Parts: sequence; C-alpha cells; structure tokens
Amino acid sequence: MQGPDHQAYDRGTTIFSPDGRLYQVEYAREAVKQGAPVVGVRGADTTVLAAQVSARSTLVERSSVEKLFPVDGRTGIASAGHAADARQLVDLVRRRAQAERLRFDEAATVETLARAVADHIQEYTQAGGTRPYGTALLIGGYDEAPRLFETDPSGATHEWRATAAGRGARDIIPFFEERYSVGLDPDEALALALAGLVESDGDPDSESIRAVTIDSRGYDPVDEDRITDALNAAS
Repeated sequence: MQGPDHQAYDRGTTIFSPDGRLYQVEYAREAVKQGAPVVGVRGADTTVLAAQVSARSTLVERSSVEKLFPVDGRTGIASAGHAADARQLVDLVRRRAQAERLRFDEAATVETLARAVADHIQEYTQAGGTRPYGTALLIGGYDEAPRLFETDPSGATHEWRATAAGRGARDIIPFFEERYSVGLDPDEALALALAGLVESDGDPDSESIRAVTIDSRGYDPVDEDRITDALNAAS
C-alpha cells in the first residue's frame, strides 16, 4: 500500500495491513532492539539472568537503572526496551505471583507467570485506545528445574535454554547456539551469559553489568568481583 492508505494501517493499533502485519507491534519490537541487551542462560540446576546497564549521562547513578527484578522467591525478570513499560509488567507479574500464593498456598510456577504476562501483553495489541508494550521480558526461575521464558511485544512467548533481547540480540543468539551445552554448572552458565554480553558490546565495563542466579535456594544477585572474574574468563 502507498500514501494515505498505507498510513491508515501504520497508525491503527488493531488493524492488519493487507499483507497481514501489525505495524505498531513491529515498531514496538524496534523499540526493544534499541534497548541495552539482556541475556538468560539455563544451566543444569540454575538460571542466570544478566543485563548491561546503560546510563544517559555520567551523572546518572547506575544503581537507579533497573534491568533485573526479583519477583517471588525463585523467579526473576530481565527487561529490554522501554523501562516504564517494563516496570508496569513487572508489577503485574508480582501481583499475579502474590495472588497464586494466597490462593494455593504455594509459589506460582515460572511458566504460569510467563503465560499470564504474555496474555496481558497480547490484549494490548487488539484493544482500541491502547498501544503495544515496547519491552521484551526474560522470565527465569526455578521450579522443579530451571526455567527460562521470553515474551515479546506481540504477546508471543517461548521457552529457551539460552536467549537474549535488546541491542545486539541477533549476534548473541547465534553465539549461544554455538557455545551452549546441556548441563552447565552455575559458573559455566554465568560465564556464558556474560560472554554473550561481550559478544554484543565487545568490551563492556564490569561496572555496567548486573547478573543474578536463581536456583532452589532462591534469587541471588552476583557480586561485582565474580562478574569481573567471569568477564575476564570470557574475554
């Protein structure tokens, strides 16, 4: 389509173009691609989430830039894209986790939370007066075993062994496909996750990297010394 007709499909949140595309969803995916990268790697008994934290200015306190979020004990989220959109979705996941615990007296599974937020995201691609969320989430955790899911602005969700979202994801995922092996121990999973960030950035500053591990003991932020050691091993 050309001219005004094309613009009608371009501007409509809920209107398919003649070739079956939702342009606003595609634009939201482009917003995700502009975000600082996040990665997730599933090991034999742990899930690792890692993120590169980008600040708009050297005056910004890096600790105030949120990319990794605890949810409920043994579940965490990494986000790429619009931070405000991510924050709204993280709050939704936390509320769902609390409701599951109150109703059933046990923690919600990682898959339950991923499907719940994906359903909510999908509703915003077909409701008038809304726009798609400009963020992608990696939802990782530990149920009876490590789990790792990704949601994108369309509401699609997939389970992964290792994946990435944000800037450079197209380079990181092939890198993981070559390097990933089943049964990674916690240190190997962390090293692979940080090596993926190195692949996208070349030489990231260790102070700009955040990482967490999630296993049967819970959500555990990785200290800076361990991140530095893993980055040195990856370079």
